[in-house]
Amino acid sequence: MGAGHAHKLYRHGHSPVHALPPHCKLAAVLCFVVVVVSTPREAVWAFALYAVLLAAVAAVARIPAGFLLKRLVIEVPFVAFALLMPFVVPGEQTELLGISVSVPGLWGAWNVLAKGTLGVAASVILASTTELRSLLLGLQRLRLPPLLVQIASFMIRYGDVITDELRRMSIARRSRGFEASGVRHWGVLAKTAGALFIRSYERGERVHLAMVSRGYTGTMPVIDEVTASRTQWARAAALPVLALVVCLLGWTI
Repeated sequence: MGAGHAHKLYRHGHSPVHALPPHCKLAAVLCFVVVVVSTPREAVWAFALYAVLLAAVAAVARIPAGFLLKRLVIEVPFVAFALLMPFVVPGEQTELLGISVSVPGLWGAWNVLAKGTLGVAASVILASTTELRSLLLGLQRLRLPPLLVQIASFMIRYGDVITDELRRMSIARRSRGFEASGVRHWGVLAKTAGALFIRSYERGERVHLAMVSRGYTGTMPVIDEVTASRTQWARAAALPVLALVVCLLGWTI
């Protein structure tokens, strides 16, 4: 799968969470998210317990609260959508801070915010404790179609290549005294985007030819065989199992 690949979300560490095999963590996060989504929205206390479980995992992984909260900013579009729901969803009306809002809309907003935030937080913890290369190996270990794993691998690597190419082009423009300051400079930016596409396409062709010349036939060789013991599976299962207990209580209480 190639050499190790670090990313901005990853936080290097030697915690028990870092040490778990990637496919165990992927399965645990997926099951946790499914359980959270299956929880009735009226069980507000259950979502508080889910947050406590994630906080415990973050503490074991030695992830600072500030680091985690900054990464949760990615869900801002979902927050904006949720905040509109009390005003656009029809149904029974109630007063909130002197404003008439929809009761079904309030429950819908709470449902989106609670479940979305918990899902994003679980994903951030996963990304913070697992390198991208390990995630790809984990997906492969979970029998995800090899073609999808390859596509994900190439997307990650070419994302960095394109970003680096764009950075060099930006430096070149600034070294020539160019600074985009209005609509009249959109033409230059459009030409930059076109040049970036051509360079990326040409580089992709060169990389593909290099891979074919080295024996690539459509499948990537597996360099490291990732395995997991029963103990590691049991540790990874602790989060979704506890969450499942909370979910069942949420449906019965």
